[in-house]
Amino acid sequence: MLHRNKNKQFGRKRNVRNALVRTLAVSLIRDGHMKTTETKAKAIRSVVEKLVTKGKSGTLAAQRLIASTVGARMAAKVVKEISPKYKDRAGGYTRVVKLGRRLSDGASMAEIAFI
Repeated sequence: MLHRNKNKQFGRKRNVRNALVRTLAVSLIRDGHMKTTETKAKAIRSVVEKLVTKGKSGTLAAQRLIASTVGARMAAKVVKEISPKYKDRAGGYTRVVKLGRRLSDGASMAEIAFI
């Protein structure tokens, strides 16, 4: 039973699941938008929004905390390019748009992008 557990499991073990979420977060930060399944988009939304909120302070400590999740290059991008755009915004930095179902397996697809 998954009582009081709001993390999606994706049918993977913890380490593999964490690697998947980090990789998806890096792709979103690098490209600004991406197309993936709806469940994965909703799962990475909270991770990326927390990173952007940390990056708004612009301190070295914040950059190092972000780098521990997505790497040094992406952390620098979050702190220097992405977070300053949302300085006056109190959350809700990403948008998930549903795209319909994938033909091959019928999975619900969505696009996640920065606003």
